[in-house]
Amino acid sequence: MSEIFLSASVPLIGRGTYHETANPFLIQCAVRELFIAVIRRHRIVWGGHPAITPMIWSICEDLGVDYSQSVILYQSMFFKDAFPEEHKNFQNVVFTDAVPNDRAASLLVMREKMLSRADLSAAVFIGGMDGVEAEHEIFRRFHPAAKVLPVSSPGGAALNLAREHGYFTGEALVDVDFAQLFHAHLAGHLASNPS
Repeated sequence: MSEIFLSASVPLIGRGTYHETANPFLIQCAVRELFIAVIRRHRIVWGGHPAITPMIWSICEDLGVDYSQSVILYQSMFFKDAFPEEHKNFQNVVFTDAVPNDRAASLLVMREKMLSRADLSAAVFIGGMDGVEAEHEIFRRFHPAAKVLPVSSPGGAALNLAREHGYFTGEALVDVDFAQLFHAHLAGHLASNPS
């Protein structure tokens, strides 16, 4: 089963200007549509962001999917005292070591381990802040030929990636037909690269 990496978060005020373009409702809609589009045939891998993990738990519950077969959650032990409550529901969590007293280094350890997975065939970026940009850079380093899809209309760092790297322009930047977006940009690619 091929794997799709999901990098997503809801931008926070006080963490750069990402929140100025972000629409939390559209971020949630895009994450949900991604799961609906791919979860039956592809595993989704993500890092345990506190705004996204509860969202994914709810989506998995709604869709009735088997978590152990459908998703893989990565979590740095640096955040062990702040894991979302839904975290305990996922039995397939990959814990990475914390670097004592160093949040940035702990996140880098987790991201390097998560993004070096050999079965990752695509990456989807939704909303987010500087972490989404960092994960984009690391993913491209490990998987230079893989499909990259920043979902621009919910704003945040994914919008910046779409603009800066020329993934989308014009009307495509504001398109909110997420089902069509995932069908057009992931379905064909993943069918030809089933891993």
